[in-house]
Amino acid sequence: MRLKGRVIYEGEAEGDALVTSQPISFYGGVDPGSGEIVERGHELRGECVKGRVLVFPYGKGSTVGSYILYRLRKGGLAPAAIINERCETIVAVGAIISEIPCVDMVDITKIGRDTRLRVSGSTLVS
Repeated sequence: MRLKGRVIYEGEAEGDALVTSQPISFYGGVDPGSGEIVERGHELRGECVKGRVLVFPYGKGSTVGSYILYRLRKGGLAPAAIINERCETIVAVGAIISEIPCVDMVDITKIGRDTRLRVSGSTLVS
């Protein structure tokens, strides 16, 4: 499989896909001390984002979410890359300041959970 999208933050990364059809709030939804998704009712609750290619439609919540991504990066717990259908400002700023490769305008329904993904610029390959 080969998909193309729009680059938010360019880079190269590889990891197993952690896929959800639900938006993610990094502030209150992801524990910056463990990298675990803790949002009550979220389908990924209990999963860790560390080293995974995090695939979700868009972010939600407070602008503090950008800083949570930064804390995850500084603590060695950040996702390897972020793939969105539509990357909004919170996730975009977080990816940029944390130097996490980020691509949007991708049909995430074509990406299966635990698929090994390689992100290179605007291209995703499994």
